[in-house]
Amino acid sequence: MESLLGKRALVAGSSRGIGQQIAMGLAQVRCNVVVHCRMPGNAEQTLELLEGHEIETSVVTGDLGTDEGVESVIQGVTAGPGHVDILYNNAAIMNEWQPVWEIPKTAWQDTFQVNVFALIAMCNAFAPVMVERGYGRIINLTSGIKDTPQLAPYGVSKAAVDKHTEDLAAELRGTNVLVNALDPGWLRTDMGGPNADHDVTTVLPGVLVPAFLYDHGPSGQRYAAQDFRSDEQHAAA
Repeated sequence: MESLLGKRALVAGSSRGIGQQIAMGLAQVRCNVVVHCRMPGNAEQTLELLEGHEIETSVVTGDLGTDEGVESVIQGVTAGPGHVDILYNNAAIMNEWQPVWEIPKTAWQDTFQVNVFALIAMCNAFAPVMVERGYGRIINLTSGIKDTPQLAPYGVSKAAVDKHTEDLAAELRGTNVLVNALDPGWLRTDMGGPNADHDVTTVLPGVLVPAFLYDHGPSGQRYAAQDFRSDEQHAAA
């Protein structure tokens, strides 16, 4: 297992939910964390949870639903820590539940802006620097959603994430910048709802697996966080 000691990770959407769990898991292995939130002040809870770990933390803000917000995040990293070794594209939104033929174009546009276009922009911004440095891990969060036409924009956007992950991995083959998809499972979060299969804490330790990959390890693969749950997590879920 590759050590993440002293590495730096940007976790998009880490003010709560899955992203917050990712940030906490990274801190436990002494990986420096760049917390991302939409609005100043939203990162306070996550920063409090990271206290006590021997790591550096910083915050970048920006609404990934806008091009300006995406650029704010990128510039925040450039002006602050300067680079990241690990990128978790975790931020995502889900459209309102309604019959597939009634879903308005704006819902498709809004969902793709956050779930796909912002993700691509973040990869484009940080991957070339990772290549220059000879190390990088990009983890794009996907979904196992299927047979749910009422949430088609969300499901189709995640299919696009899977395809872009494969394509980017092919582009970066041989560079030691590994690009993989991660399915966290259906979780009881604000987006997943109270009837989901798993508690949000069950994403650990599985959500860290693609970050721990050895140099020139697997790329263009899909990992499932729930495959790595402990016996205690299985019993409590």
